[in-house]
Amino acid sequence: MWLRLLGPGLITGAADDDPSGIATYSQAGAQFGYGLLWTVFLTTPFMIAIQLVSAQIGRVTGKGLAANILQLAPRWIVMGLVGLLVAANTFNIAADIAAMAEALSLVIGGLDHEHALIFAAGSTLLQVFVPYRRYSPVLKFLTLSLFAYVATAFTVKIPWSTALLATVWPKATVNADYFMMVVAVVGTTISPYLFFWQASQEVEEMNQGKRDKPLRDLPNGGDPEIARIRADTIVGMLLSNGIAFFIILTTASVLNANGVTRINSATEAAEALRPLAGDFTFALFALGIIGTGLLAIPVLAGSAAYGVAEIFGWRATLEAKPEKAVGFYTIIAAATVIGFGLGFTGISAIHMLVWSAVLNGIVAVPIMAMMMLIVSNGTIMGHFRARSWLVVLGWLGTALMATAVLALLGSSAMG
Repeated sequence: MWLRLLGPGLITGAADDDPSGIATYSQAGAQFGYGLLWTVFLTTPFMIAIQLVSAQIGRVTGKGLAANILQLAPRWIVMGLVGLLVAANTFNIAADIAAMAEALSLVIGGLDHEHALIFAAGSTLLQVFVPYRRYSPVLKFLTLSLFAYVATAFTVKIPWSTALLATVWPKATVNADYFMMVVAVVGTTISPYLFFWQASQEVEEMNQGKRDKPLRDLPNGGDPEIARIRADTIVGMLLSNGIAFFIILTTASVLNANGVTRINSATEAAEALRPLAGDFTFALFALGIIGTGLLAIPVLAGSAAYGVAEIFGWRATLEAKPEKAVGFYTIIAAATVIGFGLGFTGISAIHMLVWSAVLNGIVAVPIMAMMMLIVSNGTIMGHFRARSWLVVLGWLGTALMATAVLALLGSSAMG
């Protein structure tokens, strides 16, 4: 029964731990040891709140995020925000594909570009030709790959008392590098593509269910659906941040403890683990990169396509046959193909991640603010308008993200 309840929230949470996120968490553990474990707990309630908001908007209105935001903001502003989202997602896809290809090369050998082509082509073909009702279980199954990082933590020696004490009572390290890593973790955890994806997945689920009406159009009922969304989202976000905790824990216990304090990619983390923790730990970490990437690339490309399609009024569903949603599938293919192509430009993955982070930051705060205005609007949400606790948490999360973005933009300008 629990597995049936879990869906969009679980997949969204798992997709947050993509290879780019793994790189960020690995660097946090390598550079600062256990000193940043507390950030996982700081971001969890805000991540749950903002993803609950996006899911409820999708299920209550029966429309995706971009379509709802168009009711509040001029089309040119929404087009600008979605355009930045598409650019950020494309850079993120490029970095993720590169990390997956490198990880597979480390495990089985071969050429990075060949592996990258397989991942890019396979992901695109699955999204275009496999209908949502069959593709969704595949994505749900891929969430299991995250548990590689739980297993990895138990293959190394961890001083649990030291780690847990540092989690609840971190040592104060007040310097620019520490602060910027906090900002990076916040920005990695709360990402705009997750908002668009989960809202649209609730619409997809609605169209697959027995009730094909938005909740606000039902004469009565709907509370069980809201409860299902809440359970699904909470489980998904707890899984996401729980895995982040184990990645930081592992890299702190092995890399930081042995003087390895600089990690530029997830595959660098895997390579650094091999001589210090053994081949089995290395293989688990590397295979986890591949599994999470297979889950994240469709979410990144799909969220971009949902946003663009809703602005132009195109059909936006993974259930449609290719010829029935040409524009939607073209965006998915283009984002993935361009992401693959960026791997041949010589641009380093770390630079693509920085650009993605900056663009995501620019998009995140206005999108989150508009989401909060929508979910509090009785005209749009009907009697499913958000409760006060969710509104408060959502606005606090928006303020936290705004602070992180200002710090990120400031550091980028100085750099």
